[in-house]
Amino acid sequence: MFLAIVDFTTAATDRPAALAEFDKEVDRVRAMPGNRAFRVYAARTDDTAVTVLHEWDDEASFARYLASESFAHLGETIRPMMTAAPVSRRFRADLLETVA
Repeated sequence: MFLAIVDFTTAATDRPAALAEFDKEVDRVRAMPGNRAFRVYAARTDDTAVTVLHEWDDEASFARYLASESFAHLGETIRPMMTAAPVSRRFRADLLETVA
């Protein structure tokens, strides 16, 4: 499995608009081959912080996302709202178990 965690900040007044842009793309991203999860979180203690969690089958699936129209749209609409460069951490991971 391949994971990417992206953290970024916006002005507090821009965060609702940034989250709305993710809401527009979430179904398309989740429907992409190899996507296991795509979650967007607004920090509870900081009204400027956003975290995006990606789970993909492999790096190739994530690379296809990076080349997609959805990724381009998010970049065009959200990057201008960011108050600093985003930080993206990427991991290869092995799922040990799923506990329900």
